[in-house]
Amino acid sequence: MTLQFPNPSRSFDEQRKGVRFTGHDGMFEIPFFVEAAALAKLKQAVPSERDFLAAFDAARKTILDVAREAYSHGRRKSYTLTAGDFR
Repeated sequence: MTLQFPNPSRSFDEQRKGVRFTGHDGMFEIPFFVEAAALAKLKQAVPSERDFLAAFDAARKTILDVAREAYSHGRRKSYTLTAGDFR
């Protein structure tokens, strides 16, 4: 199976300062987290929860491509995407 993102849901994690979303590989749910610094790299200034979520939505295709790339390197319990993952 390949990694899919059938559910467009995402949520802001105040404590970790970033956005969580989920992918699916068959029946397996794969949790992802995008750090605030990565979102800031994709879109300048992201000071509020609303801005973080808007930045995620605006860069969704890029984020999901990076998530697929991270996932292709081997299965883990969860994945954290950092600014260094986005070139």
